[in-house]
Amino acid sequence: MPDLLGSENTLIASMFWGAVGMGFFVYGKKQRAMTALFGGILVMGFTYFIESALYMSLASIAVIIAIFVLKDRF
Repeated sequence: MPDLLGSENTLIASMFWGAVGMGFFVYGKKQRAMTALFGGILVMGFTYFIESALYMSLASIAVIIAIFVLKDRF
């Protein structure tokens, strides 16, 4: 029988990055900051589609860095 939830590390990373993504989403919605809004959606989406905790963390960190770099431009 396959392990449906993955490892414990993946579950913890998914909960953490999902919460961070939700925070960016709520901030972007309240402040009308499109970069944070769509960045938050991307980070939350990574938790569903990437199964490795390491790759999920690296992708999420890359998007968060992109949010801070692009926040002044848009």
